[in-house]
Amino acid sequence: MTVMEQRGAYRPSPPPAWQPRTDPAPLLPDAEPYRVLGTEAAAKADPALLRRLYAELVRGRRYNAQATALTKQGRLAVYPSSTGQEACEVAAALALEERDWLFPSYRDTLAAVARGLDPVQALTLLRGDWHTGYDPHEHRVAPLCTPLATQLPHAVGLAHAARLKGDDVVALAMVGDGGSSEGDFHEALNFAAVWQAPVVFLVQNNGFAISVPLAKQTAAPSLAHKAVGYGMPGRLVDGNDAAAVHEVLRAAIRHAREGGGPTLIEAITYRVDAHTNADDATRYRGDAEVEAWRAHDPIALLEHELTERHLIDDDGIRHASEAAEAMAADLRERMNQDPVLDPMDLFAHVYAEPTPQLREQQALLAAELAAEQEGGHR
Repeated sequence: MTVMEQRGAYRPSPPPAWQPRTDPAPLLPDAEPYRVLGTEAAAKADPALLRRLYAELVRGRRYNAQATALTKQGRLAVYPSSTGQEACEVAAALALEERDWLFPSYRDTLAAVARGLDPVQALTLLRGDWHTGYDPHEHRVAPLCTPLATQLPHAVGLAHAARLKGDDVVALAMVGDGGSSEGDFHEALNFAAVWQAPVVFLVQNNGFAISVPLAKQTAAPSLAHKAVGYGMPGRLVDGNDAAAVHEVLRAAIRHAREGGGPTLIEAITYRVDAHTNADDATRYRGDAEVEAWRAHDPIALLEHELTERHLIDDDGIRHASEAAEAMAADLRERMNQDPVLDPMDLFAHVYAEPTPQLREQQALLAAELAAEQEGGHR
């Protein structure tokens, strides 16, 4: 029998039925963003939690306004405002346990402050002062991350290491919709799912990556739908509904802590202010769009719920406003004080054991400073 005859006689059996590794149905997000305020679910929400969320939202809005004003006064080099996104920022901070870690992006200064970080220390990096401006271990807040999405693999690494050590720790990583287009986003989600790391990814979809609208970044039905491609649950939530964001985050954190692995959460929100004080947002969006989102303001939504249920009165609203003003006044006063800077701090906290090159540079600067001081005394 020839080779061709042998081949002709070969009849391969059909392949075995293919089965996906994971049933994709439970991983898919709901068709509509999850909401609490204004729905029947609001009646089950803890009144004390709602009042705390409200106070933090009011404080956060005033914090954003004061930080923006500081840029105009030259006290900050830049400030990426989170006005309009305060519900995501506050809910992220309040959803975590003390032992957990927050990995913020450059726009998440407010989340760090709501987590307990000193407002002035949170702005130190944006002020142009040395290093991070705070001790990340004190409040378990990683450095504010300016490069897009590079904090996400760090969050996965910390969460994975914590689990290997037996520590009951969850990492919450925050990123914008623009960051979801970065390779670091893919790498972080892929490793988190493969390792089943206890990490939660919160994407604040505020509509624009600087001036690029979401429709020009992805054709996916939603960013939350990307979760199924990595093998993790995706959740879609109204990012201006503080109670809903908190509930969804708490569920994802609990899921991660119990060994269920990571979750990708997309919060639909809006950046009311420009990208930063250096951005002219009128070049890529209209006033009507901004005003439509102002009608869905996170503070107004929660205040309406609280007043309708008689959980807050005029005195409570005034108290929250006064507390926010006191915070702003303290921030303004301390930021108006010129910091005392030591040039030698450039070499502090760079390496545990300084490299030869670093020691050489340190000695050179010390000599220059000494010569300058000696010249000033003549």
